[in-house]
Amino acid sequence: MSEDQFDAVIVGGGIAGTVAGYLLAKEGLQVAVVERGNYAGSKNVTGGRIYGHSLEKIMPDFAQEAPVERKITREKISLMTEESNVTLDYYSDMLGIQGSDSYSVLRGVFDKWLQEKAEEAGAMFITGIRIDDLIFREGKVCGVIAGEDELEAQVTILADGVNSLLAQKLGFRGELRPEHVAVGVKEVIELPVPVLEDRFSCRGHEGTSWLFAGTPSAGLVGGGFLYTNKESISIGVVSTLSELVKGHKSVPQMLEDFKKHPVIEPLLKGGKLIEYSGHLVPEGGLKMIPKMIGNGVLVVGDAAGFCINLGYAVRGMDFAVASAECAVKAVLAAKEAENYSESFLQCYQTFLSNSFVMKDMIHYQKFPHFLEETPRIFAAYPRMAADMMAELFIMNGQPAQPLMKNMMRHVREVGLTTIAKDAWKGVRSL
Repeated sequence: MSEDQFDAVIVGGGIAGTVAGYLLAKEGLQVAVVERGNYAGSKNVTGGRIYGHSLEKIMPDFAQEAPVERKITREKISLMTEESNVTLDYYSDMLGIQGSDSYSVLRGVFDKWLQEKAEEAGAMFITGIRIDDLIFREGKVCGVIAGEDELEAQVTILADGVNSLLAQKLGFRGELRPEHVAVGVKEVIELPVPVLEDRFSCRGHEGTSWLFAGTPSAGLVGGGFLYTNKESISIGVVSTLSELVKGHKSVPQMLEDFKKHPVIEPLLKGGKLIEYSGHLVPEGGLKMIPKMIGNGVLVVGDAAGFCINLGYAVRGMDFAVASAECAVKAVLAAKEAENYSESFLQCYQTFLSNSFVMKDMIHYQKFPHFLEETPRIFAAYPRMAADMMAELFIMNGQPAQPLMKNMMRHVREVGLTTIAKDAWKGVRSL
């Protein structure tokens, strides 16, 4: 390795790193992607779902070839209490229109396919290797160090995930703040295809995305998720690290309780556990984005904090793809100018600012704080919704009361003014 010199070395074989390797290799650059796992995607945990628009731009019709699981055509959002579940269920063919489509994916399979595409384009993958440090010469990053070996490059791209120790070594960020990251635990449960499609009303290759607020995260900031795959479902729970110290449950215990909920348990009946994993998830939005540019180095994907959790949608993979594309544009410009200085590589920031990545991160910058300061979303509001539904549907032989009177009784338990303020803050944060 010490004899090798590359145009670019990429640390991390997730979506961001692999897409960057693919694009650079297509342009004829000598690229090495270094992945700690045995193959790209071997350590990735994401729920997961990819919005196709950014990868479609790079690989037209990618879903015709890629090992995606199911096209998401049904969106479900639930407010859950211990005994109840109130759900908004939206189905539409419009969700599957090319360019605005999304897919459930199993990252171990999907990322490995991306690796193969990048290798076909000419990128070299070095797997099973941990990067210990970076090579510095005259204030510039000149590659990476793995044990006693060195891999030199004109530019180094850090795509090593939310807990990027290399970005921390560079001084690009400090220790992760508890309110900026969440802990996620996920299981993949295998089900016979006919059973899965019946239980989730899936037609053909269509699938469901289902997000939950309330008891899955024990009333703390966080929630549950469920995605249908071809022959399995991905189910999990996420909770913000700063919130976990307030509660009495661990995230694994939250998941076990979630699976036993009377709405969820029948959906899992007869299933076989085939995967169990946990991971840190970036949740801080714009506030957790570190310094991303230095002399000879760029930061992309989760390592740059590019992820948004909106409650009704979770986005990260499309940001990973687009940030990788922006980094590649910067590297190509730097190669042409033979200038890999921090000042020249600032064009990466320009490309990001002109893309949806920074525009969306800025647009939704207030939402993580809104969730932090509004714990009622995860406890009081699910209970209010469940109690109001009970007023509508439970008939017990007692004389009927005016519906509005019954509904307002539950509204007053939270507080009409409080609800109005929360609604206003929520709308403004979006």
